[in-house]
Amino acid sequence: MSNSIDTRSPFFPKGRNPVDKTQTGQVGGPERNSPDRAGELMNKTSQDAKVSIPEGVRDFSRIKKVAGAAPEVDNSEKIARLKAQIQAGTYEMDYDGIADKMLQSEF
Repeated sequence: MSNSIDTRSPFFPKGRNPVDKTQTGQVGGPERNSPDRAGELMNKTSQDAKVSIPEGVRDFSRIKKVAGAAPEVDNSEKIARLKAQIQAGTYEMDYDGIADKMLQSEF
């Protein structure tokens, strides 16, 4: 069942029932601000429309670009070797190395 009532606004150019533009006074499209008014608006908004991006965000963006450009690392051989050592019971943990890493991350 088709709805014969068009609820879309005639404002949108691809509406089903376009309004004759000669009746609305918008033959040439929307009016533009005069150069003086455009300058006045630019002056007022330029003071409020400033965005500052923190340096940390900029650094993160740079790091992400570099990391994305780096070649992919394939650790499948290392993972398979470690799994085999763990299953065989021959894997030995480096306790001093683990302690050093823990201290580095804390301080």
